[in-house]
Amino acid sequence: MTQKPFLRLNSKDKAFHLFLMLFMLGVLFATLFPFLNVLAISFNDSADTARGGIGVIPRVLTLDNYRQLARFPSIWRGMFISFARTVIGTATGLFATAMLAYVISRRDFMLRKFVTTMFVLTMYVSGGLIPHFMVIRMFGLNNNFWVYIIPGLISAWNLIIVRSFIDSLPYSLQESAFLDGANDLTIFFKIILPLCLPVLMAVALFIAVSQWNAWFDTYLFAPFNESITTLQFELMKILEGAATGGQLGDAGNIQMAHNVSPLSLRMAATVVTMLPMLIVYPFVQRFFVSGMTLGAVKE
Repeated sequence: MTQKPFLRLNSKDKAFHLFLMLFMLGVLFATLFPFLNVLAISFNDSADTARGGIGVIPRVLTLDNYRQLARFPSIWRGMFISFARTVIGTATGLFATAMLAYVISRRDFMLRKFVTTMFVLTMYVSGGLIPHFMVIRMFGLNNNFWVYIIPGLISAWNLIIVRSFIDSLPYSLQESAFLDGANDLTIFFKIILPLCLPVLMAVALFIAVSQWNAWFDTYLFAPFNESITTLQFELMKILEGAATGGQLGDAGNIQMAHNVSPLSLRMAATVVTMLPMLIVYPFVQRFFVSGMTLGAVKE
């Protein structure tokens, strides 16, 4: 059905379209303003920022806030660890989630309801922080890089999403593959994974954002092992030191020497942490709306 040109619409339709455009522009502005404001403050001079009134454009453009942030050697080490845990955690978590989702989606798997129920229960019932800490220590994952990967390998929420997507695929695809002599691994790698690409990319984004933004596990299990501390944890220490004038990395002393306020440091750190996800998201977004099963089978 073709849409009428705007000039050919009657007055009521024109008024509705104008209202809709103005409303969407308002939503767009409300969505973008906080991000643009953070960006403007991060590039604005600290002394000028203290006056207030910064909108979406810096009044006194400067890179001192980012130069100050880059002076901390822990930033670069933490960035490498965060990047490594994001890549490894996303790849392993996605593969484990997809494989388990395929298993519990199989109609001939007798324990599919039991296994699904056990995972769903973990979304509502938790053992608590202390038992979790004791389990991590019992397996020797304290001060170990794998504490970022193994405990959160499979998320029940992501598992249900992938399993539901597999359930929506025509089961005759698997049956016909079995008749042709394919085994479970062949079906999983050659049929299920390619068809599940849209949902897997969406889940990959969820896992990557969670891994990149994580810092509390570092605080619990590796706070003093600087070789594996993450970027977000190091930024938290720097901002805390800058705000209190403490000695966490001599943040307070450096802040006074270079005239960089805690607010400016905080905004620069915010931009640094969210920039990688903003770069990745446009490349993943196209998979959210694409379907790969169209025309795969006729029933």
